[in-house]
Amino acid sequence: MLSICILETDQLRPELVADFHSYGQLFKQLFERQPVAARFDVFNVVAGLYPGSEQRYDAYLVTGSKADAFGSEPWIEQLRDFLRARFAQGDKLLGICFGHQLLALLLGGQCGRAAQGWGLGVHQYSLAAHKPWMTPAAETFSLLVSHQDQVSRLPAGAQLLASSAFCPVAAYCIADQVLCFQGHPEFVEGYAGRLMDLRRDAYEPGLYETARASLPGGHDGTLIAQWMMQFCLAA
Repeated sequence: MLSICILETDQLRPELVADFHSYGQLFKQLFERQPVAARFDVFNVVAGLYPGSEQRYDAYLVTGSKADAFGSEPWIEQLRDFLRARFAQGDKLLGICFGHQLLALLLGGQCGRAAQGWGLGVHQYSLAAHKPWMTPAAETFSLLVSHQDQVSRLPAGAQLLASSAFCPVAAYCIADQVLCFQGHPEFVEGYAGRLMDLRRDAYEPGLYETARASLPGGHDGTLIAQWMMQFCLAA
């Protein structure tokens, strides 16, 4: 059975907890719908919670966060140190949004505020490379997004997997050890819509309406989750 350590890098807004619980729970619900049997442990690293030194996992997943991956808060520095150690040990690492950016940074890439502004709603990406674990195969995929920052340069040795005009580095991998996506496979329409409602005043004029209108079309989070789990199983 696959074992995944979910490193939770944020907490839901209080208004959303009753219906959606936590980011860790959103990921567990997503992965539990996949054909791969797995178990999950969730650790909120903002609160300083980490697995013990004796606990080992097939993969470590870094969730999204409202924090900046280039921030200097103590909990972010501690997370960087933990992930560097895991990478040096050869452990598999997965990153989503904040995690995608943080892993790119600590492994030698660059990220920062995007000149394009907020990415919001359902975005579509084109595959730049195909891997054996990408089954079912696809030429494009769509994901829900909510980000102001983007990876602007990949680490040495990283391979671009997906891109769009808005987000040139939408997914990448490093050999069979690191796999990251800018979009949110774990987001569901209800959560994304209510989060947009709460943040409406932060967006550029017209962006909220366009992004809100994109939600009913759905996205490929289930496909991306399957790819991620198959990546974790790949030798």
